[in-house]
Amino acid sequence: MKIIISPAKKMNRKEEELSEITRPVFYEEACQLREELKKIDFGDLKALWNCNEKIAEENQERLRRFAMDQNLTGAVLAYEGIQYQYMAPQVFTESQWEYVKAHLRILSGLYGILRPQDGVIPYRLEMQARLKAGDCKNLYEFWGDRLYRELTKDDRVILNLASKEYSKAIEKYLEKDVRYITCIFGEEIQGRIKVKATKAKMARGEMVRWLSANQIEEADEVKNFHGLDYGYREEYSSDTEFVFLERKRDKEETC
Repeated sequence: MKIIISPAKKMNRKEEELSEITRPVFYEEACQLREELKKIDFGDLKALWNCNEKIAEENQERLRRFAMDQNLTGAVLAYEGIQYQYMAPQVFTESQWEYVKAHLRILSGLYGILRPQDGVIPYRLEMQARLKAGDCKNLYEFWGDRLYRELTKDDRVILNLASKEYSKAIEKYLEKDVRYITCIFGEEIQGRIKVKATKAKMARGEMVRWLSANQIEEADEVKNFHGLDYGYREEYSSDTEFVFLERKRDKEETC
C-alpha cells in the first residue's frame, strides 16, 4: 500500500536531521523545472506563485541562492504545514521511519514524487501553477503519467490523503486492477457531510502518524482509525471512499 499526501507551502531547512538522504526519483526533471522558473521575471513569478511581494522576493532569492544538491533536508521534515505538524515526523520511532519510507509518498509540483528521506531544498511551486515547460502548458502535462507509474510499479493499492490539486495528477491514469481509496474527513451537519479544509489537513497528518505507529499494511485496516475524535462511517463509505466523521458529543460534554 502506498499513501499519497500533498506538500505544504511553508518550508524549512533542517540539515543533518536524517542520517540517510536520498536523491529524488525525478531529480533531473526538478532541475529542468527550476531552470524554467529562473527565466521568469519577478512580476510573472509573483503571479505564478499567487503570493504577496515579500513571499515572492524570498522565493526568487531562493532560486538564485540555493543549489539543488546542497544543504538538503529530508522531504517529510522540510514541510511545515498543519498536516505535517499533526504527523509529527520529528518524534517518529525507528519503526515509524521504516514504515513511512516504505509506504509514504509526497506529491510535489517541482519534484513530482518524493520519498520521506529524499533531499529537498525550499521551493514554491504548486501543482496547479501554470508553468510552461518545453511543449507542456502546465505541470499536469509535464508530469503526465510518470507519477502514477512510479507509485504503482511495485504496489497496486493507493491510499489517497492528498488534496484534489495533487491527487488529480494520479487519478487520470488509474487502471482497473489498482485499488484507489480516498479518505474523507468531515462532519455531519443537518444530514449533509461538510469538509473543513483545516480540520481535514489535521486529520490527514494524524492518520499518517497512526498508520505508521500501528504498522498498517492492509487497506481495510484503515477503517479502524479514530484519531482526533473521528470515526469510520460505513453508511457513507464505499470501496473507493472511506468516510470518517467527527463524533457528536453530548450537550453535557460541550458545556
